[in-house]
Amino acid sequence: MLKYSLKRLLSAVPTLFLLITFAFFLIRIAPGGPFDSERALPPEIEANLEAKYHLDEALPLQYLRYMWQIAQLDFGPSFHYLDWTVNDLIAQGAPVSFALGGLALLLALAIGVPIGAWAALRQNRVADYTVMSIAMIGISIPNFVMAPLLILLFAITLGWLPAGGWAFTPSRMALPVVTLALPMIAYIARITRGAMIEVLRSSFIRTARAKGMPEKTILFQHALKPALLPVISYLGPAAAAILTGSVVVERIFTIPGIGSYFVQGALNRDYTLVMGVVILYGVLIILFNFLVDLVYAWLDPRIRYDEQEA
Repeated sequence: MLKYSLKRLLSAVPTLFLLITFAFFLIRIAPGGPFDSERALPPEIEANLEAKYHLDEALPLQYLRYMWQIAQLDFGPSFHYLDWTVNDLIAQGAPVSFALGGLALLLALAIGVPIGAWAALRQNRVADYTVMSIAMIGISIPNFVMAPLLILLFAITLGWLPAGGWAFTPSRMALPVVTLALPMIAYIARITRGAMIEVLRSSFIRTARAKGMPEKTILFQHALKPALLPVISYLGPAAAAILTGSVVVERIFTIPGIGSYFVQGALNRDYTLVMGVVILYGVLIILFNFLVDLVYAWLDPRIRYDEQEA
């Protein structure tokens, strides 16, 4: 396992390199610039600004300069947030987005897995159809529709919760966390149901039942772990996306997370800010996919990466 882990981590380096290179040139190709505005700047001021941020240099030279900064874990200054570096903005927004995404992820797992398993045990019954119909509705309704509905019900009509803002308190976190978790609950429930049905039809489950094992033992000790494998596969990229924050949810609830910075940076052509968020997102995807492989081996004893390489 150690050998496999080292090889996976080393293979992530060229992947990240290609991601940074592609994103760097793609954002520079887009029309507009970081100093474009409704009122044009005098040519001498714009020239001074471009010289300050090295935007007057040839694009290959800008790329090499930026890669050297990234090697030093320096994402550079923001072009629109004065006196702020991209590192500062990410450090400020990351805890908020990670808290929002982490709580939503835990809520989705805590609800989605039991509901999906329960529906699988009642396959083709009324309870199964009801749960899967609700899950399909949860998948179909986007966040930008669900969020105003929850605000209208719980904040305006009932007055139980605040309509926006962010603080590490249950009342402030409830609506954005639930809004972000609802689609994941639906996805996880459907994936768990399908995987559990397949596992329950496996030969080793029939053998366990033939031996007279209690149904609870069969479900929790033999069926649940392999049924979670597809869920773990889904959680790899999904966890990276949800932990970096949902752009829609953060904008609707006025949450100062990474998603809000990313949208504002894209609109303002804030090259360094957009690049910083893209790199962070890429690192999280690589990291979580790596963790998924490790969890796979823990859930399924038949998976041994080192033996496969040998």
